[in-house]
Amino acid sequence: MTATEQFPAMVAGFGAGKSHAGIWRTLLLKRRYPSCDVAYYLPTYDLVTRMALPRFEEELSGMGARFKINKNDSVINIDNCGSVILRTMDNPARIVAYEVADSILDELDTLPTEKAREVWNKAIARNRQKKPDGAINTVGVATTPEGFRFVYERWKRNPASGYRLIQAPTQSNAANLPDGYIDSLRASYPANLLAAYLDGEFVNLTTGSVYAEYDRTLNASSEAIQAGEALHIGMDFNVGQMSAVVFVMRDGNPHAVDEITGVLDTPAMIATIRGRYEGHAVYVYPDASGNSRKSNNASESDISLLRSARFNVLVATTNPAIKDRVLSMNQMIHSEGVRRLLVNADKCPSFVEGLEKQAYDKNGEPDKTGGLDHVNDAGGYFIYYKFPVKGRAMQRISIGGV
Repeated sequence: MTATEQFPAMVAGFGAGKSHAGIWRTLLLKRRYPSCDVAYYLPTYDLVTRMALPRFEEELSGMGARFKINKNDSVINIDNCGSVILRTMDNPARIVAYEVADSILDELDTLPTEKAREVWNKAIARNRQKKPDGAINTVGVATTPEGFRFVYERWKRNPASGYRLIQAPTQSNAANLPDGYIDSLRASYPANLLAAYLDGEFVNLTTGSVYAEYDRTLNASSEAIQAGEALHIGMDFNVGQMSAVVFVMRDGNPHAVDEITGVLDTPAMIATIRGRYEGHAVYVYPDASGNSRKSNNASESDISLLRSARFNVLVATTNPAIKDRVLSMNQMIHSEGVRRLLVNADKCPSFVEGLEKQAYDKNGEPDKTGGLDHVNDAGGYFIYYKFPVKGRAMQRISIGGV
């Protein structure tokens, strides 16, 4: 409510007071800059008329303010204190023809990612009234987290300067909620939805998550590469999108401690590994299809290139069935109360994102349209080779360095 950053976002569970905070931020900004206007956005017109306008009316009346509400234009005119302009976010093209100094976007994350991005950009463009003290124009957000959408991308995954994330659980506002409200949520929602709608956390809300048991906290590792130790690198071949996940072994358990993503081809991957891991014994567990694929128009296969680089290459004669590779990953992520696959989230952000976000497609296969499959596949080749599904051991070949 009182955040001073240019782009604050309150991400919280149901009943945590998000809209209340957004409305009070609006009124505080009006009081601070009475000559300037504020825009308040909601997903639909119904929410403007049934939620926002009555709430603003209640708060302004309680403050003793004199005001008029123009319901046709969805504008609140406050005596000697400018206007609050209410707009919807369902049609971004209609966010035009007015100027404000500050804005609040309520429930932005309920919009599809691309629409939310368009609304955000449009709202920022409306924020161009100059404040009398020269202060920055601000755009605030109050929303429940709806999986890994726009708010996650902008405030959590890769926040820029001026972006502040404030997260709050429903419990933080328990004193203002009816008795039994929180218990009713717990009784009504599965665990992943409770994490979002009760705790205000970003989680995978897609039904059929490929790695549903992965938890960045419970599967967390603080391990790092130690001098001279052996490195085990799972690798996926995709020209222009080659990926690798680097593991070290601790007490028989694999810890993902580094990753390489977005590499052009196998020669570039080899150069990266040599430059980054000099002095380490390198064991590579690649995509078995690299026996036939060619990189960079070379006459050698990808796996032959790895062998020529003097890496220890361990590979199956054919790739395992996708369901077996996924099963081996899930068994290592969590099985019988034990979590053996551990990931350093700071060093492996793409791997963590893939484990959290990849879902099954309409055909029941791990989705490959979102770009999350490359790094997951890379990690999976190593995991399946070292920890195959019981009864499904693959026919293996080892290709040592020359």
